[in-house]
Amino acid sequence: MSNLYLIRHGIAADRGTYQKDEQRPLTPEGDRKTRQVALTLKQLKIQFHCILSSPLVRARQTAEILQSTGLSSRLEILPALAPDGDIQQWLDWYGNHDKTRDKDWALVGHQPDLGNWAEYLIWKKSADVLIVKKAGIIGITIPKQGMIQGNSRLFWLTAPKFLLGLNER
Repeated sequence: MSNLYLIRHGIAADRGTYQKDEQRPLTPEGDRKTRQVALTLKQLKIQFHCILSSPLVRARQTAEILQSTGLSSRLEILPALAPDGDIQQWLDWYGNHDKTRDKDWALVGHQPDLGNWAEYLIWKKSADVLIVKKAGIIGITIPKQGMIQGNSRLFWLTAPKFLLGLNER
């Protein structure tokens, strides 16, 4: 079994402050909170085989923070994680990595896509119910064999507030 961590990017600059939405970076607060979340994940001994990120600046910065904290030595950009990305592209990508199906993965992206992807993996349909807060995480266990759509299990849904509280204790 693999654990898949769907991680939303941290707090980013307001919409309209950059010519293109893709260029919006994390704010100083977004950077700080994301680093605290990453440190908490490290304290929980979570390790990713690879971090996959949306190509947008705010998601890439979030992924780079996770990597710099030592959660993974591997970071790849996956266009399917951009807003309105196609989960089938990720499923195809994942299917080509059968030898690593027993590893943990992090996908850094955007809402509502991450929530919809989680619903599809768990229930094989999206209902716009699961919401990932900025720097929040959904954890899903993926079966080692067979179809993962509709056969995965939710094990973690947390807002960053909870993770920040753990790091401050």
